[in-house]
Amino acid sequence: MTIEQTIEIPASRLITIEVPPEIPTGKVILTFTSATEPKVTADDGLDFEGECPLCAKSHTPNAETAAAIREGRAMMSGEIPSKLYNSLEEMLVDLDSDD
Repeated sequence: MTIEQTIEIPASRLITIEVPPEIPTGKVILTFTSATEPKVTADDGLDFEGECPLCAKSHTPNAETAAAIREGRAMMSGEIPSKLYNSLEEMLVDLDSDD
């Protein structure tokens, strides 16, 4: 049996629930779902206008950062090979080695 009711959550976040007699006693699962959906316009997890919520200002990466982003994207798409490590120590040994 499912009973659904829309309520206002007060600023104190304290609510009292009176359970109807139709609900048997014992364990139940209470689910809270927001009645209003966030207005996200982008599918990338960014905020309403598609901008990083941590970056209030626009940001243009420098050439080195832009190159690193392009390299990372090429690795993710398989255009260039990437290295995988089983531990941090394995990665540090590889970084310290002369290629």
